Amino acid sequence: MKIESLQLPVFPENKAVNEKKATGSFVEILKESINKASEIEKETDKEIQRLATMEGKDIHTTMIAVERADMTFQLMMQIRNKIINAYEEIMRMQV
Repeated sequence: MKIESLQLPVFPENKAVNEKKATGSFVEILKESINKASEIEKETDKEIQRLATMEGKDIHTTMIAVERADMTFQLMMQIRNKIINAYEEIMRMQV
């Protein structure tokens, strides 16, 4: 049995994000991330509506959307916490 090497997939959206990081400011990147999280939340709400109205009978798709929104929210909260910690650290510095 031949064992082949494992290669990570290349996602087009990751390339776009990496290119934007090089050209955008921190504020722009943060705003884009918040907007993307908001879009994911709206998509999740639509999936939940479809399941509640019996338009979508696949609960798996709905659960995946809910988990994706939850993970996105948790990530944004961690980023917020890191920003607040950095701000507090800067405020404690003596000039």
